Amino acid sequence: MKCPRCSSIDDRVIDSRAVRDGEATRRRRECSECGYRFTTYEYIERTFPVVVKNDGRREPFDRHKLEKGIERACEKRPVAAEDLRDLVDRILAKVTEEFPDEVTGKFIGECVMEFLQKVDQVAYVRFASVYRQFKDVSQFKEELDRLLKD
Repeated sequence: MKCPRCSSIDDRVIDSRAVRDGEATRRRRECSECGYRFTTYEYIERTFPVVVKNDGRREPFDRHKLEKGIERACEKRPVAAEDLRDLVDRILAKVTEEFPDEVTGKFIGECVMEFLQKVDQVAYVRFASVYRQFKDVSQFKEELDRLLKD
């Protein structure tokens, strides 16, 4: 591993721990050249399905795009960063379990709404308004009425 301070590739691992329920390994390292200590994380490289868009185009799944959409919906809401990461992880687990090769954008959007509704209802309505392309206030009202009925 390349030292972030001196760029030496000679280091030693001081400590290793499982993190995120065993999904990753955290390693504390020390550079043999300059003595700088730094942390690295090791994750399993997963393959994600190809996303089939509404117009038929196919594009590689982009976790960052999913995270960004959820973060926008949760802006200025009392949702912890850890809860957001957990939400994204649960959505990914469901998507890859049910559709290992190809998944529709519609399925991903519905998963986001399903999980987001349990985390924060205001963020859910924000996401739904963009995802379902609400045209006017009456569509907001219908969604809110459905939420309140549940």
